[in-house]
Amino acid sequence: MRAAVLRSAELPAPYAGSNPLALETVPVPEPRPGEVLVRITRASLCHSDLSVINGSRVRPLPMALGHEATGVVERVGDGVADVRDGDHVVLVFVPACGACRACSAGRPALCYRGAESNGSGDLLHGPAVLRTTDGERINHHLGVSAFAEYAVVARESVVVIDRDVPFDVAAMFGCAALTGIGAVLNTAALQEGQSVVVFGLGAVGLMSVMAAAQVPGTTVIAIDPLAAKQDLGLRCGASLAGTPDDAAGLVREATDGGADVVIEAVGSARVLEAGLQLLARGGAVVSVGLPHPDQQITAQALQFAGMGRRLLGSYMGDAVPERDIPAYLDLWRRGLLPVELLHTDTHPLEDLNESLDALSEGRVVRRIFTLGK
Repeated sequence: MRAAVLRSAELPAPYAGSNPLALETVPVPEPRPGEVLVRITRASLCHSDLSVINGSRVRPLPMALGHEATGVVERVGDGVADVRDGDHVVLVFVPACGACRACSAGRPALCYRGAESNGSGDLLHGPAVLRTTDGERINHHLGVSAFAEYAVVARESVVVIDRDVPFDVAAMFGCAALTGIGAVLNTAALQEGQSVVVFGLGAVGLMSVMAAAQVPGTTVIAIDPLAAKQDLGLRCGASLAGTPDDAAGLVREATDGGADVVIEAVGSARVLEAGLQLLARGGAVVSVGLPHPDQQITAQALQFAGMGRRLLGSYMGDAVPERDIPAYLDLWRRGLLPVELLHTDTHPLEDLNESLDALSEGRVVRRIFTLGK
């Protein structure tokens, strides 16, 4: 099979010239007990992929990238009884063990064992199975490695979906939908009539806009420096849209004393700081983006106890994938989540490196790669 492999996180942009990802031909691995072999049909490019390539998220190399995808089950390993050959699945980038402290508390997105295996490039049930034809180990990206024609993943990394869901739609539900929608509905627990500001109108931020817009009576303010992204935010259900410089004025215009919720989907410490200043008393900033580890925030400590403001971290939208993916697909079926608006275009895997430039420059929201029918 072909797989997109990263061997250095030090190559500079533009990536169409430096070519950090190489399509390598590697053996198709066999699923072990507790694992599933998935034929990838669609995979989409996310900023988390770019963060590994530019070094913001340090991962063991070489690594086969890609974590947001959908496909069809080809084969299951021993002990897998609830997933069958031919099932359509969405891949999930945190394989939850079901037994650790976080899983026992009902927060599988924070699974300790899943985080450990993701960080080491292994799978939940054992070491990495990807190898070159010479036997060199290739690490897995977030337990998925979906920029490939096949992926062996833990059973816990797949959610079975109805077969009539188009692959182009399903591909966006394993990361962007879980993260963006979950930040609004799970982490912030948005209530009717509240106001929301969303900073950063990539796929995750736009999913947050759509989720907030389907809660009755909400005021949704979409913020991005790019006019095209602002227009898309309005099409996704925002009440108002503008640039970061417009944010404070738009909040004054649309709210009574500040926003109830600010979603930070940029990955910027400065945006987190700005978001705190836009909150009403008792409001919450939800940190969704992934800043570089070196970034620090500075905030007036008194605003938390003195004004009841909250800063909430949200990883994978605090999602329970087995529960939330079917629920979010139901919202899509009902016309409340027009996720097709986020699908910019479709390309072959050969265009991955150029696509990294397009994503980093804001020219695409979700570029989907097709790998089969």
